[in-house]
Amino acid sequence: MGKDSKPKESSKGKGKQAASGGEDNASKGKGKGGKSGDGLGTCTYVKARHILCEKQGKINEAYKKLQDGWLNNGDKVPAAEFAKVAAEYSECPSGKKGGDLGWFPRGKMAGPFQEVAFNTPVGATSAPFKSTHGYHIILCEGRKN
Repeated sequence: MGKDSKPKESSKGKGKQAASGGEDNASKGKGKGGKSGDGLGTCTYVKARHILCEKQGKINEAYKKLQDGWLNNGDKVPAAEFAKVAAEYSECPSGKKGGDLGWFPRGKMAGPFQEVAFNTPVGATSAPFKSTHGYHIILCEGRKN
């Protein structure tokens, strides 16, 4: 019986969970696990631009424009160029500002938008995705704690 109680105690502390430290930090989100080299999922604030369209066909057109200009070549989309596409395609009021959302904290944006924004590497452009507001593409411009 003594053997049965020891693994339970160690699983609360270091035990098996310590071996999968990456998963443990990732599940905590904004915890103190900011030691990750890429900062994905551990930062507190993200600076982003986005394109929002009600129709999937329109967001796909915008994404194709980004693909043809940069993504298909393996290049990152420059923020100024993303801003031009956002101004042309986005149906969000931020489209007039090139899709600029500025810095926002974890917890401010809803559901899938937050997930994608906080998990897209700096300088990278997300694939189109759906939220309750429509279809989005995000360009992550920065992250900080």
